[in-house]
Amino acid sequence: MKNYSSAPLYIVSIKIVTCFVVLLLLSFSINAQTHEKRLSRADRNFKSYAYVDARAIYLDVAQKGYSSPSLYSKLADSFYFTGNLEDSVEWYAKLIQTYPDIIHPEYLFRYAQSLKSVGHYPEADAIMNQFYTITKNDNRANFFAKRRDYLDFIKMQSDKFEVYSLNINSKNSEYAPSFNHLNQIVFASSREEKNSIKLHQWDEMPFLDLFASNIKEDNITLEEPVKLKGKINTKFHESSTSFSKDGKTVYFSRNNYLNNKLGKSKKGVVLLKLYKATLNNGNWENITELPFCSDEYSVSHPSLGPDNKKLYFASDMPGSFGQSDLYVVDILENDKYSKPKNLGSKINTEGRETFPYISDSGILYFSSDGHVGLGGLDVFVSVPDEFGFSDSYNIGKPINSPKDDFTFILNEKTKIGYFASNRNGGEGNDDIYSFKQTGELITSCMQYIEGSITNDMTGESLASADIMLLDKNGGVIREIISDINGNYRLKVPCNENYTIKAEYKDFVPRNILAETTDAFEFINEINISLINKESLLPTTIEINVGDDLSKTLQLEPIYFGLNDSIVTTETEVELQKIISIMNKYPDLKIEVRSHTDSRSSYWYNKKLSVQRMRATVKYITEKGGINWQRVRGKAYGERRLLNKCADNVPCTEEEHQENRRSEFIVRK
Repeated sequence: MKNYSSAPLYIVSIKIVTCFVVLLLLSFSINAQTHEKRLSRADRNFKSYAYVDARAIYLDVAQKGYSSPSLYSKLADSFYFTGNLEDSVEWYAKLIQTYPDIIHPEYLFRYAQSLKSVGHYPEADAIMNQFYTITKNDNRANFFAKRRDYLDFIKMQSDKFEVYSLNINSKNSEYAPSFNHLNQIVFASSREEKNSIKLHQWDEMPFLDLFASNIKEDNITLEEPVKLKGKINTKFHESSTSFSKDGKTVYFSRNNYLNNKLGKSKKGVVLLKLYKATLNNGNWENITELPFCSDEYSVSHPSLGPDNKKLYFASDMPGSFGQSDLYVVDILENDKYSKPKNLGSKINTEGRETFPYISDSGILYFSSDGHVGLGGLDVFVSVPDEFGFSDSYNIGKPINSPKDDFTFILNEKTKIGYFASNRNGGEGNDDIYSFKQTGELITSCMQYIEGSITNDMTGESLASADIMLLDKNGGVIREIISDINGNYRLKVPCNENYTIKAEYKDFVPRNILAETTDAFEFINEINISLINKESLLPTTIEINVGDDLSKTLQLEPIYFGLNDSIVTTETEVELQKIISIMNKYPDLKIEVRSHTDSRSSYWYNKKLSVQRMRATVKYITEKGGINWQRVRGKAYGERRLLNKCADNVPCTEEEHQENRRSEFIVRK
């Protein structure tokens, strides 16, 4: 029999270490198997949208040191999808830092949104730059690249609303306010105690019902809410209403539930649908599902157009750009509807566009996390145009915040409205706030052209000067007059070319070219000095028949551009001197002689000189008010060159310009 007690110590140590390693590996294997089982259960919860239950398991496993791309991404998403973006930051960061080479771009976008929720905008922008580099065809990436200065724009747009807290909010959720046109606000709430018995697995919050509150005399605060009567509320979610102008018809969102039957998709998920109800003796009855809904996708968040002939809504139906898009249908007779039409890429992105609201003037307000904002859902505005709706613009603080801001509605007559937010400082998960609009929103890229009109000689301000804004073709866009201090201000679209024309009695009119850029709300300062016509003439003057007034008055040469007959701003000043001398001497008659250079054919130049002569005569007679019988014209073409520059003779542009001239010969 062997005596192990006498074996060398190092042999015993090896055996102990070996046993320890085996036990450790076995422990790791058992723990790994345990983690995998728990993660499988969490994945099932996650897949069925039970994010809170899934999160508890993911969080416990992660805190015990387990790591994988799936664990980090789903843990971060479980916070993100329930509106807790600030809590998702840590896990998106670990996901991207630990597994940078296998990350789907969508996680970069969500991480950027989460960083914004905690105010880390430079870091969020750096992540969005990565997102843009990878996905340049993504609308969200393109909007970011187009508006990298979005924080400057939001600052410019901000402080145009005063926001007020309301006493109707509970510890749970209140959102989706709407006007029922009966001096009430209708909204969704999970406030009732009986609802707390049944919790929604998505976020473990009670199911929502619809309530109404009377609007108080101040048009801002609300009375104690009362649940809507009739068959409109059920044991499942109801939210997002839109009422007809007479208040007797409502379109609303509800889980896929009608006539006590719960509908599910092929994947077993209960989605959202739109329903219609009518008011009968104070009760909401005749609940019907809208025909373009489906068990396989959600249709929700209705908003009637101003004339109640169109219905706008959000959906993830096939053909959508992203997670939810905005659509519109025409409301036809006999409860019929047109085919849903997507509002297009100016509105919709690969993210979430939702909660549309159409104001009485047809302006679209909606919430989005795909357009560039402060974080989470922000409210955006888009005005109607000939193609549908214009570009969308963030409406700024204090409506928008780093959290979710949504279900914006506005009474354009009173400038008072309501919206919901899960921002910090509220009573519950989502709260409704009232607001008063105090400033005009930026709904397009506009700039300002402003300045003063003065006397060129004295610097004196010229009040009530006529100012015209002309388009690039010379058409009049707008006419105003300078104020008592000679100042003027014009609001004009970006990226356009204009002419500012200033006129004042007994002064020479002046045209100034202006070009706007793509900078929002930029001020182009253009001060215009006008010349008194009397100052253009010499004190004494001798005029004889046959004299050329351009020499007598020492005019600057009146030249035309190559192949054109346009009277330029510089030419106008000189022509005003001709007009002044003719006004001073009513018997004076002249002949306008127009000449071209030798380039082009003889007959072409003859025709061109006719056009230039007519343009000059027209200016003197129409703009200057000189009787047409005192002014006649003659076109010489290239027949009277002043220098050597005949056909085929090499000349400089300056030498050719010398021949393109007008003369003003005294006839009487």
